[in-house]
Amino acid sequence: MTVPHDDVPSIDLEPWFHGSESDRRAVASTVDSALRESGFLLVTGHGVPAELRASVRASAREFFAQPEPVKQRYAVKVGERGWLPPGVEANGLAEGTVTPPDLKETYSVGSEEKTGDAELDEFWFPDNVWPAESPSLRAHAQEYLSRMRALADELLTVCAVALDKDEDFFTRETRHPSFTMNINRYPPMTDIGEPEPGQFRIGPHTDFGTVTILDREMGLGGLQVHTLDGRWVDAPYDPAAFTINIGDLLARWTGDRWRSTRHRVLPPDPRAPAEELVSLIFFYECSPKTVVTSLGPPVGVREYPPVLADAYLRGKLAAISV
Repeated sequence: MTVPHDDVPSIDLEPWFHGSESDRRAVASTVDSALRESGFLLVTGHGVPAELRASVRASAREFFAQPEPVKQRYAVKVGERGWLPPGVEANGLAEGTVTPPDLKETYSVGSEEKTGDAELDEFWFPDNVWPAESPSLRAHAQEYLSRMRALADELLTVCAVALDKDEDFFTRETRHPSFTMNINRYPPMTDIGEPEPGQFRIGPHTDFGTVTILDREMGLGGLQVHTLDGRWVDAPYDPAAFTINIGDLLARWTGDRWRSTRHRVLPPDPRAPAEELVSLIFFYECSPKTVVTSLGPPVGVREYPPVLADAYLRGKLAAISV
């Protein structure tokens, strides 16, 4: 089911992949408008099989169904690879909004391609940890990560064309990128009881990197986006689409031409006390040693001081840790 939405447009990438040069530029222009006005969009025609997305989710659910003592063997802190238990993260803290811990548990994996810099590799490119209790997760997640990196680079290429830049304007800085996939389980109210006042499945925040690719499930306690005119609106849902948004680094890069938009995931809804949702969230960044320098006017609307991606992202991860 596709839910139409004025605040979050839907864009078909088929003409980008298979159309003429004018088709590609039309797609890029539409993406430019969406990122200026919303910061969020849905994309179809991306070429990622629905079966793969379903397989990752099913494998993750197999792990999440394990008893707490089993999952504790894989427990880690924010920014590490493995199981993030409930209570260790509050995303609202990144923007200064004090909330109780987010109502979720997460299995986190990501890039493990080493650079040769021991300290950098330990923080950004550690080995993934694969739970023996879900033997299929490794193969499915590795294929998914490969597909997500390729799609993220394609989206950054679209972004470069939208700005009338060389196609590799952004991707020349993603030759050795950091990236993470968080598989989030949002437990039902029947498991966790009533949320605390001001508690969310994920508190209000902006993302930190370049491009986020979200595969989500429809739910009453779902994703909301903060609009330019200050409203919180339910994000539209299309099972064939990915939900795309940009993060702070890409917004800075474009001098705030594009919006790193606040968003949140609502707490469980009393109308659906048994609702359990699993989201696949791919956070793409850039090479950690990239110095992000703003494109000033006329491309952007302001110029930020240059920032080292490594330092900026570490600061944000520290901020959300409880």
